[in-house]
Amino acid sequence: MAQYTENKRKYNAINAARLSVAPMMDWTDRHCRYFHRLMSRSVLLYTEMVTAPALVRGGALHLLDHAPAEHPVAVQLGGSDPAELARATRLCCEAGYDEVNLNVGCPSDKVQSGAFGAVLMKTPSLVAECVAAMRAAATVEVTVKCRIGVDDQDPQEVLPAFLQTISAAGATRFTIHARKAWLQGLSPKENRDVPPLDYDLVHEMKQAFPELHLSVNGGIGTLTEAKGFLEDGLDGAMIGRAAYHDPAGILLGADEEIFGQPGRKTARQVAEEMRPYIARHLGAGGRLHAVTRHMLGLFAGRPGARTWRRLLSEGAAGPGAGLDVFDAALEAMPPMPEPLPVDAAQNA
Repeated sequence: MAQYTENKRKYNAINAARLSVAPMMDWTDRHCRYFHRLMSRSVLLYTEMVTAPALVRGGALHLLDHAPAEHPVAVQLGGSDPAELARATRLCCEAGYDEVNLNVGCPSDKVQSGAFGAVLMKTPSLVAECVAAMRAAATVEVTVKCRIGVDDQDPQEVLPAFLQTISAAGATRFTIHARKAWLQGLSPKENRDVPPLDYDLVHEMKQAFPELHLSVNGGIGTLTEAKGFLEDGLDGAMIGRAAYHDPAGILLGADEEIFGQPGRKTARQVAEEMRPYIARHLGAGGRLHAVTRHMLGLFAGRPGARTWRRLLSEGAAGPGAGLDVFDAALEAMPPMPEPLPVDAAQNA
């Protein structure tokens, strides 16, 4: 029975990886993931990056908290010590995650100082050691999220060598952020926009490594674009900021457009379904803003969106803010059938 559960979890994660929401620090926390899951039953969700030292040395197991409703959900780990990553992986598997992902793409100074993230693109042999150790400790799939290269590296040379080295250690799924990371001279924010995208290189990697499951990340702004990558032969597409700032535009149509499943909701239905979750959170002593900050973009592009954002952003952060603030914001939305998001409408 345990083996069946592990196999089923692996299958679900692989299928769900056709479309995923990127791990984003300070954004994809458990409240955000619960909210996103209400819009899509199948999209693969990721945690914020959790560092292996925080789990193993710091005992911060609360960072692995998540709700059963979030599945399929993957945890992203940061680290560079194989033994420590193995222990952290074991903790993640015990916590019930469907996948453990190794961060080899984050360019922030904090990550660099810990010798993990994008800087690991310079030491693929160490990444291979980490992946091998993690796989030995895991009961679910271990995957890697990387860049096409860093600094003055030539992606045409570095990326295929990286994939070959890491796949030899047993990794079969990679998410490739199709930009270089400049570790000196660019901020993390600039690293998300300034280095040019090279989608062609990711397609070349799929042709060179047809046995690998390759997802593309970086600059994908619509469901149509994500679907295009799948139609062009890639195994998955990962969307970051667009899925956060316009979640309905990306996620409400995902089950139909990507996974062939009927049952699209409206943004209003999602808001109403969040109300009991918010009530439980408030009842446990939580703050309204902790949940509703992830919901500001729910009605993006729809009549009343500005009022929704204003009422929630101004009211939810106040001391003692309760459901009345949320209810007032929802009540202010026009009581009319909502049009499909532009991207979804193009595919309807």
